[in-house]
Amino acid sequence: MKRDKKPVEIERDVLIRYVYAKLSEAPELAKKLTEINGQELKYRRVYFRIKKHVTDFLMGEKPGNIENRFLVMPGLRGVGKTTLLFQIYNYLRKENIQENRILYFSADEIKTYLGADIKDIVDVFIREVHNTSVVGLDKKLFILVDEAHYDREWSSVGKILYDQSKEIFMIFTGSSALSLEMNVDAARRSKREMVFPMNFSEYITLKYNIFPPKGMAESLREFIFRPKTFFGYASKNENLMKKNLIKLRKPVDKVFEEFLCVGGFPISLYLSKTDVYERIFDMVSRVIEKDVFSLQSFTSDTRNTIARILAFLALQKPGEVSDMKLSQKLGTSPTMVRNILHILEKTHLIFSVKPYSGAGKIVRKPWKYYFLSPSIHAALMFKIGMFDEKNREILGLLGENFAASSFFRIKETMGMVTGVFYDPEEGGVDFILQKGERLIPVEVGIGKKSKGQIKKAIERYNSPYGIVIHGGEKIEIKGNIVYIPIITFSFL
Repeated sequence: MKRDKKPVEIERDVLIRYVYAKLSEAPELAKKLTEINGQELKYRRVYFRIKKHVTDFLMGEKPGNIENRFLVMPGLRGVGKTTLLFQIYNYLRKENIQENRILYFSADEIKTYLGADIKDIVDVFIREVHNTSVVGLDKKLFILVDEAHYDREWSSVGKILYDQSKEIFMIFTGSSALSLEMNVDAARRSKREMVFPMNFSEYITLKYNIFPPKGMAESLREFIFRPKTFFGYASKNENLMKKNLIKLRKPVDKVFEEFLCVGGFPISLYLSKTDVYERIFDMVSRVIEKDVFSLQSFTSDTRNTIARILAFLALQKPGEVSDMKLSQKLGTSPTMVRNILHILEKTHLIFSVKPYSGAGKIVRKPWKYYFLSPSIHAALMFKIGMFDEKNREILGLLGENFAASSFFRIKETMGMVTGVFYDPEEGGVDFILQKGERLIPVEVGIGKKSKGQIKKAIERYNSPYGIVIHGGEKIEIKGNIVYIPIITFSFL
């Protein structure tokens, strides 16, 4: 989509008043967004990573301390990006950074109400509030920009500010496509900190104050890819985790099912299940109304088609229906369906898992689509009136969605796998992880799983071992099959 042109030159006095208004209202807004009933909201793990970058910048004595001063924070709506920005704002204030040195604003807001760009606002902030130029800065400033993707030049602005001054620390948040829109020069200078929905480990930490053993996630990741080497380390952490989970004072499998149904978003820590579903559904609607249409122009009639595609995905087992059949059902073209699915993937509301095909092999199978969090899947089913949390088949689908999103997160953030696929063979396993030349088949289920499918996949793909994620009690290695309880896996 082409960047909107400003219809008229904006009066500088309007921009000045806007910047001063943002500086003035920030303390109250920070209080509103980081507290509930007078209590500070708990910190997500990504907060501590961002805080470290800020602390390093404040210390600023060594060259390495000021490298990560251009942060890009992509993420789906509702995962808490704005709250994170204001938690950083509060941290800066506690570090005695004056209010007029921390500017928060939304690129969506300035575009909608002022027809302005990020560059316009930053220029006023530096020249009018601090009476200098970017090059002439002699004190540290902090620029926190929400919904940056509404300004198509945001990454160029960030790159220029980064190059012209070592006294500016910037955080740009936006849709999950934010990092895809960056120019090459900005990508080299920036540090990406993706914000995902919560995993089970984070959920029980924030909701029940139960912490996993130190190194739990790392040991599980290593165990998945080097099971014999890391079995002892992972098994030890699993036992420590079980001791910690006794503090729940309720069956852990019920808490895990609760997490699958509602626990992907921070709002689940404070609201009832029905309210959480309403909030998630509202978030999905905003993604359709704002993020999708900011990424590509569609006609107004397409909104209903997008909503119907999401509803269809929520009601079907992944991969059951091709783009062609979906287009026939919705009365639109296969090209339109594929285009919509592609844009929805850019927002990270959904992501795809492709069928595995060997070198030079073409597999004519539909892609599977999963929601970034099983809670989104559950909320859409709830809204349509098709959700039953006592239905084991539905819980199984949510469990598969959770495993898929866990592998997707590893691929996107850690590079531990080069690909995540599904097995296109009849009766094939749920997933195939590719790590270099190695293929690792994975079968997922809430209950007990037979080893028949995994044994066939190990042989078919000449794999050194396969993984069964199931409703068992402890991690085990039996021959060339690795068994991981789904609750243990959820600490990945």
